[in-house]
Amino acid sequence: MGLFDALDASGSALSAERVRMDVTAENLANAQSTRTANGQGPYRRKEVVMQEASAGVGPNFADSLQAARGVKVAGIVQDPTPSRRVYDPGHPDADKQGYVLMPNVNTVTEMTDLIGASRAYEANVTAMQTTKSMFARTLDILK
Repeated sequence: MGLFDALDASGSALSAERVRMDVTAENLANAQSTRTANGQGPYRRKEVVMQEASAGVGPNFADSLQAARGVKVAGIVQDPTPSRRVYDPGHPDADKQGYVLMPNVNTVTEMTDLIGASRAYEANVTAMQTTKSMFARTLDILK
């Protein structure tokens, strides 16, 4: 793995973690949204699915390791967890029994995910800075 490959891997991770933080922020912003834009029930929590970004698979294991190029966002999916039912007869979206369907967003889970994504982002920034430092030292040695 060359130095540019290390930068590519860290750069792809930075992009993926940014998407993860954006989706988490969207989940937190909609934690109390009882109606979606199209009026079809409460907001549904979203999750980011990531996968290895590779340049291709070689004929043997060593070639496969060389092909690794970081991570990419494979998609953003809705969490299948059912919505919460909360008793609030005064709410405009309450049913005849007084229950409101609330989003399946747990703020503690979202904050934990946000902290994890933030730490992963910081780790990749540190990895990029270390790689940059290695570049500079290599150039100094070659002078």
